[in-house]
Amino acid sequence: MHILKVGVNYQVAPLEVREKLTFSEDVIQHAMISLSEYEAILENIILSTCNRTEIYVVVESLDTGKQSVMAFLKYWFQMGEKFTEYLQFSKDDDAINHTFKLAVGLDSMVLGETQILGQVRDAFLTAQQLHVTGKIFNELFKRVITFAKSAHSNTIIGEQAVSISYVAVELSKKIFGKINEKHVVIIGAGEMGELSLENLSSAGVSNITVVNRSFYKAEQLAKRFHATAATMAELGDVLTTSDIVISSTGANEAILTKEQLQPLQKQRRNKPLFLIDIAVPRDIEASVEQLDNIFLYDVDDLQHVADENMEARKEAAALIESQLVHELSSFQNWLNMLDVVPLIKALREKSLDIQERTLASIFRKIPDLDEREMKVLRKHTKSIVNQLLEQPIKQAKLIGNTENSEVHKEIFSNIFGLDNHVQDEKQRGK
Repeated sequence: MHILKVGVNYQVAPLEVREKLTFSEDVIQHAMISLSEYEAILENIILSTCNRTEIYVVVESLDTGKQSVMAFLKYWFQMGEKFTEYLQFSKDDDAINHTFKLAVGLDSMVLGETQILGQVRDAFLTAQQLHVTGKIFNELFKRVITFAKSAHSNTIIGEQAVSISYVAVELSKKIFGKINEKHVVIIGAGEMGELSLENLSSAGVSNITVVNRSFYKAEQLAKRFHATAATMAELGDVLTTSDIVISSTGANEAILTKEQLQPLQKQRRNKPLFLIDIAVPRDIEASVEQLDNIFLYDVDDLQHVADENMEARKEAAALIESQLVHELSSFQNWLNMLDVVPLIKALREKSLDIQERTLASIFRKIPDLDEREMKVLRKHTKSIVNQLLEQPIKQAKLIGNTENSEVHKEIFSNIFGLDNHVQDEKQRGK
């Protein structure tokens, strides 16, 4: 068995590529089910955020597994060859290591961000509910989530929780110095919008308008932060008095265009408008920057803000990486044991089968044995079996951690004649 990770992220793929390779919330379940139907894919989880799209799979063969994931991506996104240069592949230990670091936030644009842990957890729970995970991913992702929670609780990396929304508000402060008297518009009432509101409230901003397609959702979120709610139809009027817009919807196309903003310029009397687009795909058309006094920032622009004042977090990250060594070793040992479990079960079953057949023969040849005598025979023959099995089972457990484990497993199986028993065990496990 192998673990394979295929994906794009903010480090290697520009925003215009990432937004074309994004699974929206309303299709991701269908995508996981669709991927699971490829013959080479045994388990899968798809993670899609503003900074990355990553596909995790368990496969028998790395080559066929990679081909299946590529075929799925090309089918799903109608993806041309030009996108393949941005895809990153990691396998086995590297993929496992990446998964742990990702959930802690060590691989994020904002070092130690807490939002990614929730996104990893949600992706895992969704995959579990769809029954597209199995023994390996159920164990791996439970360990990953537990480790990440512990890292955030026990190190400074979890202090003053940050996210892309947090950095967006920090950028606003850099632009204006003080933002407590500015009119800020939040477009989108989802998790990113909620986090933006929390950070704005902490910064002392009181004049906030929440705009959403569902007015009910906008109103419910606005009430919690003593803000105002508005519908998308009212967005034009809201923008005439705003200073900062933070947009984070799940729309598949731009909701703010140059044509929409241009007529507002006269009403705004050329007052500067700062647009911060933290959605992927982007909410705001790039051409709006051609308008006077309109300033647009996207998630990639936030990298510069995120890089500042991170020394304390980097020290915490180094500590977490040292702790990660034990976690990786522990999971690898579990994974290796998983490979030899069918061998151990087969050896035990074959031995117990021999014991039962031997006892049956004894009972036929000595039919006058009473219940106590039969019980003594069962007990002592089972003790002989267990004593004989003790050393071979110890050796079988060591096989999983050897360099040529496949060769050693085959030798072990041949010595004890386990081929048929192993095949039966595998069939039961399917």
